[in-house]
Amino acid sequence: MKTRDLAYVALFAAVIAVLGTIPAIPVGPVPITAQTLGVMLAGAVLGARRGFLAVLLFLVLVALGLPLLASGAGGLAPFVGTTAGYLYSWPVAAFVIGWLTERAWDRYNVLRGTLINVVGGIVVIYAVGVPVLKAVAGLSWTAAVTGGALPFIPGDLFKAFVAAAIADVVRRSYPVIERPRRAAGAR
Repeated sequence: MKTRDLAYVALFAAVIAVLGTIPAIPVGPVPITAQTLGVMLAGAVLGARRGFLAVLLFLVLVALGLPLLASGAGGLAPFVGTTAGYLYSWPVAAFVIGWLTERAWDRYNVLRGTLINVVGGIVVIYAVGVPVLKAVAGLSWTAAVTGGALPFIPGDLFKAFVAAAIADVVRRSYPVIERPRRAAGAR
């Protein structure tokens, strides 16, 4: 990995941390935070591998005890609580967003980017977060979906759009993701 790649990974881990300074909005067992915007941006701007590593670095810093989550939490407790599934899904979400963005690189625009962010940044996160919330909190499926997904949909759709708009501007002005290379035999 090049020094520039390491700098991008560290920068986006810092972006996610800074988004944690925006106060969380408590709406039940899981708060609304701006940090999922950082997860979406990491994948959309850096691509699959670097986006995954940026979010993973952020989570390692949280696990080491730095109070970087929007709730002010740090340490291992968040990784076994009601929000654990959401945290575990973040690196996967960044990877999926980055992978899909790389595949759509030549056709990337705000609409396509928003759809990519919805798949990676909403579907993936909810698919991991809601079942873990259900298991950890002992909730019914209805209660888990009502408390762990429904209140977040409008804000997450907005974040998906914002991340796509920013990624589109970055792609056109200072592309971080390199054009996907075609295999030599695929020409």
